[in-house]
Amino acid sequence: MTAEPYRRIDVMKVGKVEVAKFKDKKILDETALDEIKVELLRLIADRPGLDLLLDFGNVEFMSSAALGLLGTIHRKVGTTLKGRLKMCSIHPQIYEVFKLTNLNKLFAIHKDAAEAMAKFT
Repeated sequence: MTAEPYRRIDVMKVGKVEVAKFKDKKILDETALDEIKVELLRLIADRPGLDLLLDFGNVEFMSSAALGLLGTIHRKVGTTLKGRLKMCSIHPQIYEVFKLTNLNKLFAIHKDAAEAMAKFT
């Protein structure tokens, strides 16, 4: 039985790492954010030791509410599942928000997917 495809994220497995790449250029409205939350929680559900890479390469704008969701995913992967979460390809204007909120110190953020993947080893 194959799970139905995700609408808001592209998911692929690279080695033992699940890579979720956001499809949307703008993650602004509540509907999109709710769908992303459901899809990410479905992806990580009951996966102890999960290694997850969130790829923001397509994302040009993101609401502050999305930061809260990322915090939730970070806690679930790290604390609940004892896994590792990394992020990559964050546009400079979005990264500035991460810096202003000190989230760049909480999250493992890498320049691109190749750099992030190397850190999982």
